[in-house]
Amino acid sequence: MYLFQRIEEAAFKQNDARRTIGEFILEHRDQLQELSMEEIAQQTYTSKPTLVRFAKYFDYSGWMEFMYAFTHEVAYHDENAYADVDPNFPFSEKDNSLEMIESLVNLKVQSIKDTVSLLALDDLNKAAEIIKNSENTVIYGTSPNYYYGELFKRNLLTINKKAFMSKSGESGIISHTLTSNDCAVIISYSGNTPDENPVNNVKILRKNNVPIISITSGGKNYLRDHSNVVLNISSKEKLYSKISNYATQESILFILEVLYSKIFALDYEENKNRKISNSKLLESKRTSNFKDLAEKF
Repeated sequence: MYLFQRIEEAAFKQNDARRTIGEFILEHRDQLQELSMEEIAQQTYTSKPTLVRFAKYFDYSGWMEFMYAFTHEVAYHDENAYADVDPNFPFSEKDNSLEMIESLVNLKVQSIKDTVSLLALDDLNKAAEIIKNSENTVIYGTSPNYYYGELFKRNLLTINKKAFMSKSGESGIISHTLTSNDCAVIISYSGNTPDENPVNNVKILRKNNVPIISITSGGKNYLRDHSNVVLNISSKEKLYSKISNYATQESILFILEVLYSKIFALDYEENKNRKISNSKLLESKRTSNFKDLAEKF
């Protein structure tokens, strides 16, 4: 999770000086380089020691190190921002239906492009090999990530790869049953909640030597630090201030589709035969009068 998202999370959850300072930083992010530490303390009605404690809350040694990290992150995001569309509010109340549709299309296309730019081929190949060689693949995620995982699970099952979803109330039990012959796919946007589902399964999985493939946002987070492979979500959205998870959803779905496709490609002919054979057996009653869709078995 990027620093600006961690600050937003702290400002949302805390009801002390962290909220005041966090809201000020997010609101004045483009002017921070022009303000001294003393000026920021005055404008937030805090003090220099309080600003230092704020920086240490995010694991920085002091205010200067914190400001350096934040301003450089802002510069990176501004340089790589989605063109002509706000990922948090891609349309306004004044937009007509066509304008709204065009904005969403633009946002989703740019989310996929950004996801591709963050995708390391070595990590993709490693993740695919881990799943291919695993006896069982267990997918972890809370809503809405749980539903994206269900689609991935179904795709794996169509090529005879054993895959299961970990339900929140049973995730701990499931994690204890896994071994080094299995693997875990954990989907978590923040990846920074080691005491909450699904990230709270990491300690158990690591203890059992279960390979962990994480799908998470950029920046520093707990899940990233404890995974065998990390696939990066496009992370331009705010945590809370947005209409929906448009860009994040598109990014996660695309990662899962690419990962499944790579697993499929590792045994292309065999998986193609499996897929068609399973479809014939399980979907024989599906018919279509449309010539391009119809098939006779």
